[in-house]
Amino acid sequence: MSVFARRLKEARKAAGLSQESLGIRAEIDPMSASARMNQYEKGKHEPNIVVVRQIAAALDLPEAYFYAADDDMAELLRLFHKLSREKRDEVLEFAMKLGGVGPAIK
Repeated sequence: MSVFARRLKEARKAAGLSQESLGIRAEIDPMSASARMNQYEKGKHEPNIVVVRQIAAALDLPEAYFYAADDDMAELLRLFHKLSREKRDEVLEFAMKLGGVGPAIK
């Protein structure tokens, strides 16, 4: 199973959504929403970036979450995404101090 497929299935289940309801929320045609989400979760097909953005928005997750091979990195991406701009700045400042690096690249 691909990283994308695994992350998608985990995120959908964590959100308590069926494949069909996630597909519909992600603006996939209701007639094919369930089948397409099933194919994505099984790794038979991978959606293009536009559909990934729609799925990410429907689950309130960053797109990068679905491609993070490392579980800790995926969790950090998920948590960081949920923070306010102010809290994100605090986390970045703290992480830079921990890592002994200069300002973030923007």
